[in-house]
Amino acid sequence: MSNNLIPVQYNVPALTAGSLDGYIAAVYRIPVLPPEEEHTLAVSLRKDGNLDAARKLVMHNLRFVVHVARGYQGYGLPLADLIQEGNIGLMKAVKRFDPSVGVRLISFAVHWIRAEIHEYILRNWRIVKIATTKAQRKLFFNLRGAKKRLGWLSSDEVETVAKDLGVTTKDVMEMESRLSNNDMAFDPDPVDSEDADFSPATFLYDEMADPAALVEAEDWESHHETRLKAALAQLDDRSRDIITRRWLNDNKVTLHDLAATYGISAERVRQLETNAMRKLKAAIAAEEPTGQGKHAAMQA
Repeated sequence: MSNNLIPVQYNVPALTAGSLDGYIAAVYRIPVLPPEEEHTLAVSLRKDGNLDAARKLVMHNLRFVVHVARGYQGYGLPLADLIQEGNIGLMKAVKRFDPSVGVRLISFAVHWIRAEIHEYILRNWRIVKIATTKAQRKLFFNLRGAKKRLGWLSSDEVETVAKDLGVTTKDVMEMESRLSNNDMAFDPDPVDSEDADFSPATFLYDEMADPAALVEAEDWESHHETRLKAALAQLDDRSRDIITRRWLNDNKVTLHDLAATYGISAERVRQLETNAMRKLKAAIAAEEPTGQGKHAAMQA
């Protein structure tokens, strides 16, 4: 690399809300690189992966990010955040910049800077994301600019915007409606105690929260547990212990563990388990209510 490159020794403060003015003043003190030096740094980065060259390219173009970010202050988002997102776009552009194309870095980077700022605005302008598709994003930024100039759009203006952006009038009207709406609290403010019982959440329908169904399910589960305990009581101690330790305990044991406990083979344990399961099923089936009897048991 050439030894005539301008050394970077600028102390740029961290970008926070409190130091925003100091940050902007610092980046504007960093001079713009001459075209020849910018090209040399870009070649060094692209061919040799020179990270110091990348850092210099970023540092000497930070002022342009501030300039672009200021154009988006009308969206009600902090300028510091807009600049921070723009800086990310600048770094992505530096990584992808090809000096052989013959354009200045900032001419290439402005697309990446705007893209990152656009994404940040769409994520944070509303609680519910206002635009998800590429067409909606384009419509959001263009339509918002038109509304600032024209206010509420007439039918002719809607058709003109739709034609210019290559979308339908329905898309324009839907986005205009989204832009005109504001976020509303789903639940009332804590100080509004009188309205606490009348928040929208109170009226949400949940099929899984039917009180009658929940009580019925709990009763039926309790009924099953009672029948299982009664069926287990009919087994001998060893069979009951095998079933309990193999299927009902949280820490289940293996056939070999039980074989060692009872001094028998694992195959014999498996046979005892199979016989015990058969007896359990028969005992439970014998107590299974049918027809009206089942309904009565569920309602009991």
